[in-house]
Amino acid sequence: MGHCCCGAHSCTTENKKNASTSIVHEYWKVGLSFILLIGGIIMNALNFAFFLGEYVALIWYILAYLPVGIPVMKEAWEGIREKDYFSEFTLMIVATLGAFYIGEYPEGVAVMLFYTIGELFQNKAVDRAKRNIGALLDVRPEKALVLREDNLVVESPRNVKVGEVIEIKAGGRVPLDGVMLNEIAAFNTAALTGESVPRDIRKGEEVLAGMIVTDKVIRIKVERPFDKSALARILELVQNASERKAPAELFIRKFARIYTPIVIALAVLIVLLPFGYSLIDPQFVFTFNDWLYRALVFLVISCPCALVVSIPLGYFGGIGAASRLGILFKGGNYLDAVTKINTVVFDKTGTLTKGTFEVQDCKCVSGISEKELVRMIASVESDSTHPIAKAIVNYAKLQDIGLAVVTNTKEFAGLGLEAIIDGTSVLVGNSRLLSKFSIKYPAELQSVTDTIVVCAIGGSYAGYLLLADALKDDAKTAIDNLKALNIENIQILSGDKQSIVTNFAEKLGISKAYGDLLPDGKVKHLEELRKNEANQIAFVGDGMNDAPVLALSHVGIAMGGLGSDAAIETADVVIQTDQPSKVAEAIKVGKLTRRIIWQNVSLAFGVKLLVLILGAGGLATLWEAVFADVGVALLAIMNAVRIQKMIK
Repeated sequence: MGHCCCGAHSCTTENKKNASTSIVHEYWKVGLSFILLIGGIIMNALNFAFFLGEYVALIWYILAYLPVGIPVMKEAWEGIREKDYFSEFTLMIVATLGAFYIGEYPEGVAVMLFYTIGELFQNKAVDRAKRNIGALLDVRPEKALVLREDNLVVESPRNVKVGEVIEIKAGGRVPLDGVMLNEIAAFNTAALTGESVPRDIRKGEEVLAGMIVTDKVIRIKVERPFDKSALARILELVQNASERKAPAELFIRKFARIYTPIVIALAVLIVLLPFGYSLIDPQFVFTFNDWLYRALVFLVISCPCALVVSIPLGYFGGIGAASRLGILFKGGNYLDAVTKINTVVFDKTGTLTKGTFEVQDCKCVSGISEKELVRMIASVESDSTHPIAKAIVNYAKLQDIGLAVVTNTKEFAGLGLEAIIDGTSVLVGNSRLLSKFSIKYPAELQSVTDTIVVCAIGGSYAGYLLLADALKDDAKTAIDNLKALNIENIQILSGDKQSIVTNFAEKLGISKAYGDLLPDGKVKHLEELRKNEANQIAFVGDGMNDAPVLALSHVGIAMGGLGSDAAIETADVVIQTDQPSKVAEAIKVGKLTRRIIWQNVSLAFGVKLLVLILGAGGLATLWEAVFADVGVALLAIMNAVRIQKMIK
């Protein structure tokens, strides 16, 4: 798949022109060959005097053969130069030249003509699948309105620099990633997430290329250059997915390399064995041309093009259909791998829960005011990107509490932060952080089932903030759908307290939930699961903090990973919509793709085997062989394309 689709639309337009020129060129050749073939058959049937002349029919059919034969000869020659001696192109040339040798000129032309028509249909179907995948995401505008010296200038998005301000009118599509400068605006994010429900974005929040502003003129400050936008990276990811071959594709490629020389050897034996038998049994009459004809029928029907094309086309269809649902597979191999999943492990915060925490209560010791406690905790958390930290900082802002200057911040993985404020040490995190520093705290903290952030100032316990998170709207549906797919081993891993994790697990109907896990604890848990080779594990996380476990699982699925480098780099599947229910949909897409691909394999092998036997026995003609070959290829293509229509 061409990489230039990741570039400007001018490149895409050029590709379309080249593709249409190539199609016209090919159809012109096919049309000329078809007219000459039909003309020759009619003149022969009507015994035209002109056509009965010596060599006239041969020259006529050679002229009919050349428009479709020369391109195939070129392909065969290219293959031979690269030491690919037994390609499908070689098969077609041997079969058609053999037909000319025995005087079956119309059949020789017909084999090459209908093979070429089949190839055209195949190429058109593959190109369409590629374009569909590209069109799903390549939705960036060709122009951007840039604010330069107080004037709006029309510019190519490629030439807009980071830090410049661009304006997008209502109904316009955002050309580049940036930060919102207006107070608030509504955006349609369907191109990125598959969801058409408008989303409000506020001042200072990220706006991504591909979004459509729905209600007003907005301005954003550009954060990333054109080719580094989240959309460009994901477009490249999907278009390069074809490079990661599924086991079925790799098998067919290896199979074709072995299969073709075997078929040629069998075709030679179809001629040699009867000849050898005729030497032993004088009663057996060996007619070279008759047995050569049977060998040619055998060669034509054995061409593996239906398999070679329809299988990758099936994976293209599956990847494209999944993309339309907001599910990005990094390759056909992951589309295959997801069908084997029998264990699904979820991260909790931001994956099954909304991750939008709100401060519900503030408890502090005597001598410290609520305002001071919030000020201390918010100041230490001010540089963190964790959802809990953001909620606390936002709460302080709403309470008009100013933040203090923080120095010497240290992070303790899975525990919290230590920082210096006004020369005093401040600890902010969970109760285990206080235990690490041997700071005493009330025992009642252990019985609180909601999320709390505790604080110690100057080596003494100061109080805590209580925050609440909520399950995502489709979290229960996600678990129910996975169980409907007979996936019973569903687990939750979290750094939160066990009581909180257990509470969420009970609501979802999950029996295995593990809390109080540090990042290395999650890795150890997954390693334990992997020791049982029967477990095929999918880990579903946010793609940021869970990179090690995403990499360790058989299939790593990043939730809401749009714009997240860690998600795109580490995960095998990226779910853009932030909906856990898409995990089951991803598995369904994989299973449907696999089913259609194996239908194609069975169809191709079944029909070919039948006609091979008939051809070897002299019961099938070259006409029947070529129609069977092209027919099977077209049926396989139509079946593969069906994936796009079945998944909506």
